[in-house]
Amino acid sequence: SHPASPHSPLNVPDPIPNRRPCTTSSPAQPSTMARRYDSRTTIFSPEGRLYQVEYAMEAIGHAGACVGVLSSSEGVVLAAEKKVTSKLLEMAKTSEKMYPIDAHIACAVAGITADANILVNKARLAAQRYLYTYQEPIPVEYLLQMVCDTKQGYTQYGGLRPFGVSFLFAGWDEHYGFQLYQSDPSGNYGGGDAPPIGAKNT
Repeated sequence: SHPASPHSPLNVPDPIPNRRPCTTSSPAQPSTMARRYDSRTTIFSPEGRLYQVEYAMEAIGHAGACVGVLSSSEGVVLAAEKKVTSKLLEMAKTSEKMYPIDAHIACAVAGITADANILVNKARLAAQRYLYTYQEPIPVEYLLQMVCDTKQGYTQYGGLRPFGVSFLFAGWDEHYGFQLYQSDPSGNYGGGDAPPIGAKNT
C-alpha cells in the first residue's frame, strides 16, 4: 500500500478540537415547560393559568392574617396579626396593617406593605377627588372598584408585576349602610360577613 500524502483527507486535523458526539435530547419535563409561562403576566399557560398572579397570592399567604366581621346593624370590626420580624425593631415605628382611607372607610392589608402603600395613597386621592367633585363621600364599593381596576391593569400589560397585597375594605355609606369587601391581586373582589386574608386564610 502507498503511504498517505500530506494532502490526503486522512491527515487533515479536526478544525473543532475536543468535539463531542451528537446526542439526542430528551423531551422537556413538565416543570421545565411550566417555567416558560411564569416570566410574564401576559402569557397564559396551556392550562389557562397566570403564574405571576398565583405567585403574588402565595406571597400573601406568608403574611400576617387579617379578618373582618360585619354586622349590618352594628358596624364592622377589622382585626390583624402584626408579625415582628426582629426584636430589635421598635413596634411604634414599624409598618401598619390598618389604614384609614376617608372618614367613613378603613382597610386592613396582608402582603407586601410597600405595594399596599401605593394603593392606599391612590385610594385616598380618589376619595378626596370624589368629595371635591360631588360634595359627598365616595361610596365604598365604587372606591374598591377603582382600586381593583388598578390591580387588574398590572396583570394585563407587559413589564409590570401584580401587586402582592390583598385588602379588606370596611366602610359605611348612605346607599348600602355598613359594608365589608375583600380583594386579591388579580383585581377580583367580593363582599362577605367574615372574609379572611393572609396566612391560613382558608
